[in-house]
Amino acid sequence: FSPALAPPPRAAKAGRGASNRAPDGSGRLSAASRFARNLHSPAQEIRSMSPTDSRLPHEKGFHVSWDQIHRDSRALAWRLDHQGPGEGGAWRAVVAITRGGMVPACIVARELDLRVVDTISVKSYDNQSQTSAQVIKSPDAELMRDGSGILVVDDLVDSGKTLELVRNLYPKAHFATVYAKPKGRPMVDTFITEVSQDTWIFFPWDMALQYVAPYRGV
Repeated sequence: FSPALAPPPRAAKAGRGASNRAPDGSGRLSAASRFARNLHSPAQEIRSMSPTDSRLPHEKGFHVSWDQIHRDSRALAWRLDHQGPGEGGAWRAVVAITRGGMVPACIVARELDLRVVDTISVKSYDNQSQTSAQVIKSPDAELMRDGSGILVVDDLVDSGKTLELVRNLYPKAHFATVYAKPKGRPMVDTFITEVSQDTWIFFPWDMALQYVAPYRGV
């Protein structure tokens, strides 16, 4: 991460449960908290498409670059810093919801200096159509207990089915995502950017560079 990549100082839309107050309630913000509060992400500017828009779903999507997911995941970590239930606001561990949550969880763990990282695998998507969520791999039961002190991280909350399932298993865990859609927002405690429900987000680990014809043809 280079300072040259820092975004311009425009205010980001704060996530639900993401307080801008200092942990002691004084209202004083650390430098990292101020940077996270002022973070600007192009995803904030996504708006719902017109009902008469004839473009295909993949053409209405938002493409997230590696640089952007890095910046936004660091901002998520800074929002979570000193917000845990442990001494000094510490967290016990990070649990990534695979596979999308693995990259953000790695960045969050690095920024918060958390060395205990586990995963929970939940299958809920099938060719861009959502199905019922199902856990196919669980994290360590002794580590998780009721979820207290655990950060559960995912890249995106969409319908909220995945987080609802995991939240029922670990009701005291703290759920954080980089991006959130309106339907799933009640299921997440902290997020960075809200996007419209009809926007499909393309993450860099799902994409490859290739030629795309102009929208109006050639």
